[in-house]
Amino acid sequence: MTTAIRTELDADGILLLTIDVPGQSMNVITPEVQADLAAAIERLKTDDAVKGAVLTSGKASGFMAGADLKGMGALFGGGAAPEGKSKMAALFDGVFTLNKLLRDLETCGKPVAAAVNGLALGGGLEFVLACHYRVIADNPKITLGLPEIMVGLFPGAGGTQRLPRLMGIQPALMYLLQGKNMSPQEALGFGVAQAVVPADQIIETAKAWVKANPNGGVQPWDAKSFKMPGGPATALNPAFAQMFVGGNAMTHVNAGDNMNAPRAILSAVYEGVQVPMDTAIRIESKYFAKVVADPQAGNMIRSLFVSKQAAEKGARRPKDVAPAPTKKVAMLGAGLMGAGIAMVSAQAGIEVVLLDTTQEAAEKGKQYTADRLAKKKMAADKAQAILDRIHPTTKYEDLAGCDLVIEAVFETREIKANVTKQTQAVLGPDVIFGSNTSTLPITGLAEAWDKPENFIGIHFFSPVEKMPLVEIIVGKKTGAAAIAKALDYVAQIRKTPIVVNDSRGFYTSRCFGTYVQEGLALLGEGTVPALIENVGKQMGMPVGPLAVNDEVGLDLSYKVGQQTKADLGDAYKPGPAEAVITKMYELGRQGRKNAKGFYVYPDGGKKHLWPELAATVAGGLAADQPSADEVKERLLYRQLVECARCFAEGVLETPQDGDLGAIFGWGFAPFTGGPFSHMDTVGIANVVVTLDRLAQRHGERFAPPQLLRDMAARGDSFYAMAAKKAA
Repeated sequence: MTTAIRTELDADGILLLTIDVPGQSMNVITPEVQADLAAAIERLKTDDAVKGAVLTSGKASGFMAGADLKGMGALFGGGAAPEGKSKMAALFDGVFTLNKLLRDLETCGKPVAAAVNGLALGGGLEFVLACHYRVIADNPKITLGLPEIMVGLFPGAGGTQRLPRLMGIQPALMYLLQGKNMSPQEALGFGVAQAVVPADQIIETAKAWVKANPNGGVQPWDAKSFKMPGGPATALNPAFAQMFVGGNAMTHVNAGDNMNAPRAILSAVYEGVQVPMDTAIRIESKYFAKVVADPQAGNMIRSLFVSKQAAEKGARRPKDVAPAPTKKVAMLGAGLMGAGIAMVSAQAGIEVVLLDTTQEAAEKGKQYTADRLAKKKMAADKAQAILDRIHPTTKYEDLAGCDLVIEAVFETREIKANVTKQTQAVLGPDVIFGSNTSTLPITGLAEAWDKPENFIGIHFFSPVEKMPLVEIIVGKKTGAAAIAKALDYVAQIRKTPIVVNDSRGFYTSRCFGTYVQEGLALLGEGTVPALIENVGKQMGMPVGPLAVNDEVGLDLSYKVGQQTKADLGDAYKPGPAEAVITKMYELGRQGRKNAKGFYVYPDGGKKHLWPELAATVAGGLAADQPSADEVKERLLYRQLVECARCFAEGVLETPQDGDLGAIFGWGFAPFTGGPFSHMDTVGIANVVVTLDRLAQRHGERFAPPQLLRDMAARGDSFYAMAAKKAA
């Protein structure tokens, strides 16, 4: 029988429990781990030869990364409801199993110490917290935390109850609500750990404590003398009440009212810290079950964890192409995008030839990296090694030896074609050429490269060093070798890739543009600008549509529109946003870049909406203003219908790419799991009904594609279709 926890009893009667989950590079909580831990606890309780235990990890990668999110159904019993029991009650029983198990560990009557050799996150840290003594290896790279909120969950194995009792409610809430990690020294300072020692001494130190404390198997909160750090947890303590008033306000500001997990954390902590631990963990499991039962958590886990990991491991990479790592990249254009791409490439150990029209511009592109490394306070030798990989130049002949080209010059077809041909004259057409264009179709740009099968889109997002997504765009003639090369390069720079097919604006720019355009349409109708902006943020977008257009540049929006009009000719159909952008462009309002756009940017002051905005672009405010819900519906469904069209047209091949691209590319409300997860959750039939109503009132831009009507008719969903296709 395969074991997940090895046991070894020493001469002092101390049982060493070594977690080493088979087939996993990092320990995760599986049903096997729970079964082995239950058996070990029973031995602790019943075997007189066992005086105590030390819990550690057999993985060099760390202690434990928490629950196996891919196997959550098995971990919680799948939510199956036996006869005579409701589904919710069955789910509670499932999620309470681990909570009860760790409670059994800390009440086994014998001292248990944790010897933490590496990162302990989520359930991994909850295992540690359930031990009576915690010693951590002295390594600044080790992190400890409860980051479940980042994927729509919250700690469900006692974390919301033990952490406040150890470090105090207010600091614990900061870690719980923000998913922050702590270092070993921070853990020691907060009382989460009792010792930090060299890595080769953690087990020895833990065993010494167990041996010296035969009666140490009692947690502080189980002692009658226990006092909550920071003051009593009762409504009679003003500081306690104020803490949760402030916590609710901060949560509303940071997460709006969209996320289930933050509210559940606040409730679980508030109620749980006022009662004994046995009751507290049941309260925690009650809220955890409610969060798990809602589709939000499942959608977020699928997109933010499962799909993201699969993409980064090469889910869309052609299987029959040999690995093609990049050694030296030709970066054409040293502007904001080119400089950022050069930086992340050099940080990944790739040599970069950074080319621009003047040496001054090329050097400025290199300085971009120098400035940002300086802000990171990186060691001088490491920073210099990165900078030494970036070679600024104006000479195309310096590109010789590059095995990948990335172009990030001005967004006009003529300029791009010119640099493409000059590059080919040096490197030849066998090298893979990637364009960072954000709107121009790859198939047309590939005409300037003699082997279009070696031409591909590699679309980054600004600022490159911070944005996690790269959109790989496959032209009509792009070959498997180019796709593999692009994906291998993205893996090297540790970004998350999606793969889409060619179209104007591809997927991310095309769909994100609809959020901005609908905001402009509302503005053009005389809607209060602040209403548009506030609703945008309240629905889960990073910023309002007017603010983001200012960041992109209103002049760029205008020029992209003009290029689109020229390319499409008679097929071009102006949208309601066009008049607004044209008016702003004619007024010379370019956005943040010249400190005047939809917003005003006073020197030394906070930006604010231009007071004359509504009067200038709409002739004043409309007498009949839409409700916040109406604005939200338009901003949301305009994006949803465009995402659906991309799927219907074959621009997208999987809903996974669509959800990842939306969340990580343009910040589409993460709590939904992405537009396709959201449409599946709402129900495709309901989506069609809403779109038909909006189309009737606001125009054909809301009209649902036939794909959605067909899906609604057969009761289908995007992820169900993807599963059938994969099978």
